[in-house]
Amino acid sequence: MTRTTAELDASAAKHLWGHFTRHGAGVTPPIITRGEGSTIWDSNGKSYIDGLSGLFVVQVGHGREELAEAAAKQAKELAFFPLWSYVTEPAVELAERLAGYAPGDLNRVFFTTGGGEAVESAWKLAKQYFKKVGKPGKHKVISRAIAYHGTPQGALAITGIPALKEPFEPLTPGAFRVPNTNIYRAPAPLDTDPKAFGIWAADRIAEAIEFEGPDSVAAVFLEPVQNAGGCFPPPPGYFERVREICDRYDVLLVSDEVICAFGRIGSMFACNDFGYVPDIITCAKGLTSGYSPIGAMIASDRLFEPFDDGTSSFAHGYTFGGHPVSAAVAMANLDIFEREGINAHVADKAPAFRTTLEKLHDLPIVGDVRGEGFFYGIELVKDKATKETFSDAEAERILRGFLSTALFDAGLYCRADDRGDPVVQLAPPLICGQKEFDEMEQILRSVLTEAGNLI
Repeated sequence: MTRTTAELDASAAKHLWGHFTRHGAGVTPPIITRGEGSTIWDSNGKSYIDGLSGLFVVQVGHGREELAEAAAKQAKELAFFPLWSYVTEPAVELAERLAGYAPGDLNRVFFTTGGGEAVESAWKLAKQYFKKVGKPGKHKVISRAIAYHGTPQGALAITGIPALKEPFEPLTPGAFRVPNTNIYRAPAPLDTDPKAFGIWAADRIAEAIEFEGPDSVAAVFLEPVQNAGGCFPPPPGYFERVREICDRYDVLLVSDEVICAFGRIGSMFACNDFGYVPDIITCAKGLTSGYSPIGAMIASDRLFEPFDDGTSSFAHGYTFGGHPVSAAVAMANLDIFEREGINAHVADKAPAFRTTLEKLHDLPIVGDVRGEGFFYGIELVKDKATKETFSDAEAERILRGFLSTALFDAGLYCRADDRGDPVVQLAPPLICGQKEFDEMEQILRSVLTEAGNLI
């Protein structure tokens, strides 16, 4: 039986609890019914450009039949079996493939069902690793201001967004913050010297380790390009200095690539784009292009070694971690990457994406356009000359009260985000080209012009 949109709206209002979603009278979230390529449709038949790849997920686009077929084939053969003292063929093959893409000696893959779980797993591994090598005091972690690392209690503690943490306090103790790499908001003269700013920002990590005590700090969690706050790329020299700092103090460097991996910046892993080798990579989202849930923590051989003695175990796991259906879908997704040259396509088209979005600089409300690959943020300002941002009330009125709905109504699904200064974020499927770039720019230009008139 096909239900009407009104019937589904009523049922959703009564039974469905949305994620990070406001509920109440007059709040009726759109119902998305299907997707094809970089386009999605709602229950009324209206189409939209998927300018956010669902949620930084659908790398190879919607409607890939071979990914659905890979899931069905595996489900018929072996729908489920855990990795608790057993292995499955899809999990083994996917682990081997990921290790092949990862830099350095990151050869050990621990599967989860999502990104937050991967981050949680990385912190737990860091704690247990240092206990096993005789440094039990090393348990603290350092991350950046405004950075988002997930919703589990440990991952939320690492997250640097106070408003997301406050409802759930007290959180897991031991997480501390350093400045992020938003050069647009850097103090003078650092705002005009990217190299100096990168070294300054990295040195704040060393300062935090010294302040907390090197014998107490286990890991530093950093995204290659920070998501929350609006796509902060690393300045030149930043990760080189961070790597030096982590080595100096025997602190693990965790590259949180839940968003940035699998072509979002260009390479399979974005640490390769920026020239650094972490101790751990966390990833999820684009690994299956969203066709089935999976995540992973990829660790170096050095971190695995203390557990490889025949008697020890990492006392951690998830029922659905490395689910055979999801692993099979991931393998098929990576086949598409290689067959269609998705990574090379991103590297080739990313400059055009940047150039197209930078046309918006002529709008008074656009303060900054920043990002890398197919991952960009457009920061909105009240005064372009002074970089004055909006008050909380103004941001609520312009972003939530106008922009989010207006952009969607105009045919563009993207994100208007005020977790830091107000931004619009774009991360389209990696199959997009100039046609989609131009369509997004035209919609943004029209709606942002109207938003500017509301100031």
